[in-house]
Amino acid sequence: MASVKLTKVKKVYDNKVVAVHDFDLDIKDKEFVVFVGPSGCGKSTTLRMIAGLEDISDGTVEIDGVVVNDLQPKDRGIAMVFQNYALYPHMTVYDNIAFSLRLQKVPEDEIYEKVTNAAEILGITDYLLRKPRALSGGQRQRVAIGRAMVRNSKVFLMDEPLSNLDAKLRNQMRAEIILLRQKLDTTFIYVTHDQTEAMTLADRIVIMKDGYIMQVGTPEECFDMPKNLFVAEFIGAPKMNVVNTELVKEGGKYYVKPFGSKIVVDGAKGEMLAKAGAEPGEIILGVRPEHIVLSKTAENAIPCTLEVNEMMGSELHLHVFTEDGTRLIVRVPTIDLSHEERESLVRGKKLFISFEGKVMHFFDKETQKNLLVEEE
Repeated sequence: MASVKLTKVKKVYDNKVVAVHDFDLDIKDKEFVVFVGPSGCGKSTTLRMIAGLEDISDGTVEIDGVVVNDLQPKDRGIAMVFQNYALYPHMTVYDNIAFSLRLQKVPEDEIYEKVTNAAEILGITDYLLRKPRALSGGQRQRVAIGRAMVRNSKVFLMDEPLSNLDAKLRNQMRAEIILLRQKLDTTFIYVTHDQTEAMTLADRIVIMKDGYIMQVGTPEECFDMPKNLFVAEFIGAPKMNVVNTELVKEGGKYYVKPFGSKIVVDGAKGEMLAKAGAEPGEIILGVRPEHIVLSKTAENAIPCTLEVNEMMGSELHLHVFTEDGTRLIVRVPTIDLSHEERESLVRGKKLFISFEGKVMHFFDKETQKNLLVEEE
């Protein structure tokens, strides 16, 4: 097994476009790290530089303490699973999995043992004599993973392996990758644009934007304490509600004044604002949809009008407009509502919502940095 270290890694293309800027990251042995971000953020390019499929413009990549910048992909001790499976259509599943072993002149009895063991772990033993065209998307992805497994590589690299699958299969394959990780107990670096995959699979998430690292942390850290507004809006579904408002301080306490209301920031969040020395003034306020609640009365609540009601099964996503025209999303568990209450949630209905200070996030209006996260 192996650790992976990237130091000031940079990728510049011939047209002088910088795809990755000074990427620094230490990945521990047996850690599962996920690179996540929107399309074009540099996550796949970074993975391909680790694999040796892209030249490194500057900086170093180390695997198990050895600088691999000038090593061929086959000499780096890595195995890669691609988005499009990259299976040989004329070969059986068995031969696809065995291909790299035959290139290495591994004895056939050893190849048989490795291929059948991998197939058993992945649940594809019954398909070993089939061609890829006779398999479903999920089965093909298992074959691609099996081909990587038999190489006994130090590091597994996965480039959006589930993006070609439908939603049901993605959920199933996510669970299977978690189980696979437990069985292989090796280092994984996984690329996705899907923040749900990142949150469910990762020990640590690397959130990227425009070739820069926005935040590195556990799923809980990135969700609970996003370093900046980009991370706050990217992690979480539906995304965080944000609004420009005013932070005021009266009698030693902080308040915010969104939508004409006045909400005290009490408890731990108030103490953190005080410790950070937050100055009164204009800020960006963030509140996640699941932290907004429907109020029975107008007292200490914010009036709004329902525009869209999305039925998501176990919850409703209510798109509402406040009186000043700000659009918010409210996430309401269906179990909290009676049948009559659910039926009444139609377009144009007047609602009252509220949220507490302990669920708020505060961002600098100019830098968009979280006021409660200390600079490293």
